[in-house]
Parts: sequence; structure tokens; C-alpha cells
Amino acid sequence: MRTHFCGLVTEALVGETVTLCGWADVARNLGGVCFIDLRDHEGIVQVVANPDSPDVFAVAADVGYEYCLRVTGTVRARHSVNDKIATGKVEVIATNIEILNRADKLPFYSHENPGEDVRLKYRYLDLRSPTMQKNMRKRIALVQALRRHLDAAGFQDIETPILTKATPEGARDYLVPSRVHAGQFFALPQSPQLFKQLLMMAGMDRYYQIARCFRDEDLRADRQPEFTQLDMEFAFVTERDIQDYVETLIRDVFREVQGVDLANPFPRLTYAEAMRRFGSDKPDLRITLELVDVAELVKACEFKVFTDWANVPDGRVAALRLPGGSVLSRKQIDDNAAHAAKHGAKGLAWLKVEDLSKGREGVNSPIAKFLDDATLASLLKATDAQTGDLLFFGAGPWKSVSDFMGALRLKVAKDAGLVATGWAPLWVTDFPMFEYDEEEHRFVALHHPFTAPKVDDVADLSANARTAVSRGYDMVLNGNEIGGGSVRIHRSDMQSTVFDLLGISREEAQAKFGFLLEALRYGAPPHGGIAFGIDRIAALMAGTDSIRDVIAFPKTASAQCLLTSAPSAVPDKQLAELHVKVRDPG
Repeated sequence: MRTHFCGLVTEALVGETVTLCGWADVARNLGGVCFIDLRDHEGIVQVVANPDSPDVFAVAADVGYEYCLRVTGTVRARHSVNDKIATGKVEVIATNIEILNRADKLPFYSHENPGEDVRLKYRYLDLRSPTMQKNMRKRIALVQALRRHLDAAGFQDIETPILTKATPEGARDYLVPSRVHAGQFFALPQSPQLFKQLLMMAGMDRYYQIARCFRDEDLRADRQPEFTQLDMEFAFVTERDIQDYVETLIRDVFREVQGVDLANPFPRLTYAEAMRRFGSDKPDLRITLELVDVAELVKACEFKVFTDWANVPDGRVAALRLPGGSVLSRKQIDDNAAHAAKHGAKGLAWLKVEDLSKGREGVNSPIAKFLDDATLASLLKATDAQTGDLLFFGAGPWKSVSDFMGALRLKVAKDAGLVATGWAPLWVTDFPMFEYDEEEHRFVALHHPFTAPKVDDVADLSANARTAVSRGYDMVLNGNEIGGGSVRIHRSDMQSTVFDLLGISREEAQAKFGFLLEALRYGAPPHGGIAFGIDRIAALMAGTDSIRDVIAFPKTASAQCLLTSAPSAVPDKQLAELHVKVRDPG
């Protein structure tokens, strides 16, 4: 039906006849001439219909927004160049215009911002926009580049089951009732984790899969109930073997798709150092602000909030210096305190350094009266405070302070324009093996229960579970975790010990993971892997804050598809076939 794409009509085609297909992005009837901006996935070109071709002019005058058209015409140079589009030096003089399909009055126009709900309801219209076309092609280019590199490196693309067994991986499973096995359920996979480990045990050596995964959890801008991962697994490797390969992979893919060179090598931080310096296990290194521990300096001060937490082993008192922050109003400071409160802060102390040379007389703070001269001087020195700076202080349990001061660091840096441009990747390593859940009185796995500990001895792990470090690692980019993985447990006795520490009984472990425990007894090799969030990487490349902008048909924040009105009720007859009865939610 066409000879060329709209966005690829160039000066090289001047004088030639072309046939184009696309949509009327703009249609203007100026009386003496009609202009149509014809759009397809490659871009826009201007089509001109003149009155000296009355049949063509009549059709052009009838064209409305988003009419689907087929246009034949001659390419000529434009008298008035449009530098905003790639085809701005040429136009097509129409000799024939065919309306392939008319468009009803649109629910929204491309120049409007109708809100996300409307965009998702009419996603097929939203996807026509140049921005969404660009986003989706960026995602496609990312996946193609990953596949090329992995195929060339000898990885095997192997599919794993979508209908599988429910396993605890930190989120709720989506369950699928079985028609032929009454009262029993499949689960949709949260990841291919166990299957890719089994493939290593089967001697496949190097596996990858662009895998669809499902988690029934509360949603945020970077979460969806169904999402896409690049899953990888290697046999006979250490964590550094895996990290070195995938770092090269990501660096090459960013150079190919994004045209940028990432750091070589990536910086590396342990989990403990990342939390201490940045209050986050996914720190944004484009921001140079760091937390400073000041507990030792305030142990004997008269400010009880500080002394209470500075004198207990699991407490933390941390300071954050905001350069030039003394210009913030009291309302702005209170807004920052409210932000910290959303992340767990019970309060936020502050101190303005109005003139460093004047000592106590040069500071403005509600807590200054509780600090003697020596303590105040030591705080200013420890934080490298300068005239015009603002210091924030957080006190409380170590993890809580790290979390809310880390969140505050991000906010004040963005507000003050202190986030550098560019790309800042890093590795975060040596994660804790477990976290202790005070409500359930048991350990939970920080990553997943198949991550290997750094110790090889099961007795050592059992005796030191609270301080055990895992062989897990995350790749972080601009404050986003884009990939996470670990060396896996490859011995049955160690896996059973980890299940015991997680409060999974032997009976439950056998029922849920018996196949894995058995496979580990038949010469399972050392192995490990990593999974990358395709949606998240694509969103970063596209420069959008939401992964919904790089997914063709995403769900809303309430896990609904507005386009198809899913989820929806099903007939009682179909439920009966599945041996399912719906209870009244009330």
C-alpha cells in the first residue's frame, strides 16, 4: 500500500512520486490550500492539496483529526523550512488522497494532557503519539540488544512454566484454579527462580529468558502486577564472575541503545556502607550529599532525643548538610520534616549556619540551647558546615533513621537542584542474609530463601544468623535498582538450614520445595544469577518516571486494565467448572 514511511521522506526524494500511509496529525483548510501533517511510526511529513486538483482538494478538505489516509504525491522542497521535524525541508504535493477510515470525535487530542486514566482507557490512541512510539521503540531496541549480546555469549534462551507452584518469595501469588484437579491451584510465577536453578543442575550452564512475572502486591510508579525481567543464570561461577559479565553487558547495551558510556568499572559499595553514607541500599550517586554519624559527639549533650539514641547499640544520630540551605523558610523546613515523617521520622531537628565565624552567635536553631559550645563546634566541624548551610538531624533506631534521612537526602537535593545530569551506576554487595520480623518473631530473607550465605558452615550460619551476610548483590542506576541477584545455595543441608531459620518447617519445606531439596542431592553445581527489570531500564532510557510509559498495555495503580475492564466477574457456570465459589466480600 505504500512506498515510503512518512518520517523518512527526505531531500533525496525531491521530484519522486511516493505513496504514504498514516494518520492525520493535523488537518488545516486555509481556503486556497489544504495542509495535512501525515504521521506514522517514523514521524510526520507535510502533505499539500491544491485547488487546481479539485477532486484531491475536496477529499483533503473533508479530512479530520486521526483520519487514516493513503496519500500519493510528488516530493518537493519546502519554501518555509520546519526545523522541528526531520522532514521539515520537504513536503508532498498530493495527486491522490484516499480516506482508509474516518475517525469519530476523539476522547482527547495529542496536544492535551487528559490524565492517565483516560490515556489508559484509550491506550491504542495514546500509543499513536510520537512520545509513546519513541518509548516503545526504545524498549524494543533494549530487548533486541540484550538478546544479541546474550546469544553471542552462548546463553541459551529457555522457556520456563507460567503455570507453576505457589512459593513464598515476598509477595502474594496470583492463583489459577485447576479444573481437572478439584480444589487445587496453580500459581503464576513471581520469577523463574527455581526453574533456572534446576536448569543449572541439568547441565545447561548458561541460561537466559525474557520472562513475564506476576506479583499480587500494592503498586507504585515502578511496580506492576505483571512485568518483564531478563533472567540469567550461570553454573560454576562466583559472584564476581557474574558481576563482571553483566556489568560489561549493561555497559555495551547502554552504548548501543542510548549512545552513552557508563563508568568502567562501576563503583562498588557494601550494603552497610551504602546505608551509612546515603541512607539507602540503592543510592543515587548523582547526589554528592552524605549522611554523617554524630552519635559519639552528642552522647552527653542535654538534648534528650539525641542522648536517648546515641547511647544504645541499635540507635543512630545522623546529620545531613544542605549547602546554601539557610535560605529555606520555616515552612520549607516543616515541609521537609513532614516528608521525613512519611518515611518513619518522629521528628527532625535542624540548625542554620548563618555565620560560621561567629560560633554560637552565628547559628539559628531550636536545639542550639541544648548543645554546649564544644558539642556545637564538633558538630559543625564533623559536617564540614559552611556559612549559609542548613543541617538536618535524625535520631532513632538505626534502620529507621537511615530510611528517613535517606529519603530526606533525595528530596532536598532535588529541591535544591543538586542532582547532577548523566548516569551513575554502581554495585551494592554484601547484603544481610536475614531481617528479623519483630511482629512475627522470626527471620525473613532479605532477597529470597535460595541466596547463599558467605559462610559455608551450617552451624556457623545458625549461630550467627542475625549478623550473617549473603552473597547477594544489586546493580543500581541513578537511585534505581535495575538488577538483583546472588550466588545460590547448592547444597541440600545448607538449604534446609536456611528454611529452618526462616521458620519453614521440615514438612512445609518438603511440601513446597521437596523437588528442589532432592535435586540439590544429585551433584548440583555451584551456580548463581541475576534478574534485570526490563520495564525499569526502559523507563530510565526513555526519561520517564513511570514504567507504565514503556509498557504497551499497563495496569492502573489499583491493578485494573481500563481498556478491557479487567478484572471482571465470570459466570457462575464457569466458576462451578473450576470448583470455585465466590464469597461476598462484605
